[in-house]
Amino acid sequence: MSVDREFAYHADERLPRYTSYPTAPHFSALISSRKYRVWLSALPATMQSSIYVHIPFCRSMCWYCGCHTTITQKDEPIAAYLAALHREIAVVADLPNAAIGVGHVHFGGGTPTIISPEAFDDLMRLLRARFRIATDAEIAVEIDPRTLRPAMAATLAYAGVTRASFGVQTFDPVVQQAINRVQSFAQTATAVEALRGRGVRGINFDLIYGLPRQTVRSCIETVEQCLDLKPDRLSVFGYAHVPAFKKHQRKIADADLPDAQARLDQAEAIAERLVGAGYVRIGFDHYALPADPLQSAQARGTLRRNFQGYTSDPCQTLIGLGASAISRMPQGYVQNETVIARYIDQIAQYGLATAKGYMFVSDDLLRAEIIERLMCDLQVDFDRVAAAHPAAPDVLAQAMPQLEVLAAEGIIDLDGGTVRIPDEARLLVRTVASVFDAHLATSSRAYSRAV
Repeated sequence: MSVDREFAYHADERLPRYTSYPTAPHFSALISSRKYRVWLSALPATMQSSIYVHIPFCRSMCWYCGCHTTITQKDEPIAAYLAALHREIAVVADLPNAAIGVGHVHFGGGTPTIISPEAFDDLMRLLRARFRIATDAEIAVEIDPRTLRPAMAATLAYAGVTRASFGVQTFDPVVQQAINRVQSFAQTATAVEALRGRGVRGINFDLIYGLPRQTVRSCIETVEQCLDLKPDRLSVFGYAHVPAFKKHQRKIADADLPDAQARLDQAEAIAERLVGAGYVRIGFDHYALPADPLQSAQARGTLRRNFQGYTSDPCQTLIGLGASAISRMPQGYVQNETVIARYIDQIAQYGLATAKGYMFVSDDLLRAEIIERLMCDLQVDFDRVAAAHPAAPDVLAQAMPQLEVLAAEGIIDLDGGTVRIPDEARLLVRTVASVFDAHLATSSRAYSRAV
C-alpha cells in the first residue's frame, strides 16, 4: 500500500535517521581518549563485538555524498593513513584483558577498495591477528563498481569477504550527470560477476531517491535493471540535501530537486516494484530476498539498526577504527577525529584519536530500545521494554499526548501499552520514533527529510 496522501506533509519533516540514540549531533568533547581507554579495558572477555573500519578516500566526489571522505589521485596520503590505522588497531586490541571476540567486520568509506589489494590483505591479516574474529563472521565491504579491478576482487574473496555493498544510486544518465557519478549498468554487472565468480555470494545494492532531475519513471527503470542482477538486499535511501553541512552539495541546484510529494511517490514506486518482484520490506528503507538473514531476523524480532543501517548482527558493542569512526561501548558512544591530518597526528601521539562522544545517562537506554524496536519492527510493546529498564521513568506517559495526535491522524495504532505503525504509514517511522527523542528539541543539526 502507498502512504496515504493526508500523511504527505509529515514527509517534509527534518528528522534523524536513528542509526543511533542519542544521535551524533549530541556528542561532546567531554568524552576523551582517556575515557575511551577505560571503557575498552572494561570490555568483558565473553562479549562479542563488531568492528567498523573507515577508509576516507575517493578518486572523485559524488555531489550527493554525505560521508566523511577526501578526494585524492595520489596513493601517498592513503599509505600514511593506513599506517596510522594499523597503529590504532594495535592499541585498541591491546587494551582489554583478553582478545576481543568479533562476529562482524564492515569496511566503509569513502571507497574502501581504493587501497591496493596488498594493503587490504595486510589490513585483514592484522585484524585477524589482533582480534578473535569468528570463523563464521560476516565480513562486508562497500564497493564503487567503477573502480573495482580483478586483482582486488580476487583479494576480497581470498581475505574472506562474505558480503559486498555496491553503490548504484541510479542508472538514469541524466541524474548521473546531475550528481557527478556516471556509472553504467555494464560496470556494475561486471563487478557483481567478478565477486560472485570468486565466491562472494552476499550482494547488496544502494539506491537513492529524491536526487536532482529524478522521476518516478527513472526510479522504476533503475529498479528493473537492478533486478536483472538479483541482489540479495537493497537499501533505498532518500537523498539528504544539507549543503550547509556538506558544501559540495551546493553544486546541486535546489530547483532540480523533487518536492516532498515527488519524493514520496518515488519511494513508494520503488517499494511496489521490489515487493512485486518478491523482496520483503525490512524496516522502512531496506529490502531483502525471503531467504536472507535480514528477513529471518525481522521475523524473529531480532533485527537491529546501527550506523550501517539494518543488520542481523546481534553484537551490542561496535568498535570504530579510522577517521570519523564511531564506537558504541556499553557505557556510551565514542567518535574519532574526522579530519584525516588530525586523526593521524592524534594516533601518532596517543595511540587513539577520540574527538568526542556521549555517556549514557538517565533513560537513554530505554529510549534507545524503544526507538530501535520502532525502526525495526514498526511496533513496540512498552511493558516488555520497560521491564528491562525498571529504574527508568515512564516514557510512555510522557509521550502520550504526541502519540494520541499521531493516532488521530492514523499514523499509529495505540493498543494499551503497544504502539503499531500500519503499513500505509511505514515510511513515517522516523516521525513516530522522534516522539521518544528527548534530545531532538536541543539539536541545531539540519537533518534530512523524513521521507
